[in-house]
Amino acid sequence: MHRKKTPRSLSVVASFIAGLLLTASPALAAAAPAPAAAAPAKPAEPAAAQKTIRIKTGVTELFKDEAGVTWLPDQGFADGETTDRPGAKIANTKTPSLYLTERYSMTKFAQKLPNGKYTVKLHFAETYEGIEGPGLRVFTFKVEDREFKDFDVWVKAGGPFRAYVEIVPVTITDGQLDITFTNQVENPEINGIEIIPAP
Repeated sequence: MHRKKTPRSLSVVASFIAGLLLTASPALAAAAPAPAAAAPAKPAEPAAAQKTIRIKTGVTELFKDEAGVTWLPDQGFADGETTDRPGAKIANTKTPSLYLTERYSMTKFAQKLPNGKYTVKLHFAETYEGIEGPGLRVFTFKVEDREFKDFDVWVKAGGPFRAYVEIVPVTITDGQLDITFTNQVENPEINGIEIIPAP
């Protein structure tokens, strides 16, 4: 039995086509579109800056001090009483009107806050006529985990009718600033609270 021979013309054509394909492959690869570059990541929107919270005790409306700064009315306290002494002359401050009202006999203050670092400023002045010297109003207060024992406004301020500001850096981790007050002699008192976000 004889095998059929492939015609020479067909063999030549096949070789020619194979050569064309080998020659065209690099050109086809070059012509293929490059994969699109990944879009650059969009930067996160900056978080809204937290505002300073200022609370003036003993008032029921917004209050503007001598520097033009607005304070919120008395709020955030669990208990206590308020009073005012409009005729008092307060030294050692550029904003004496802040110290003409107060909250006293309170046990706790709380303010919801985003977690983070803050500076808390507590404003005091001894304006009660019944306090006639050091040691007659003594209390302990705690700002988060910072405790101030045997706090005497008269001693800290250097006498009556003088402003004193206690500055306390804190870190909030549970969404709330907590301040507690414990009386020892007479009642705790406070004139204002500032809560300032750290830069």
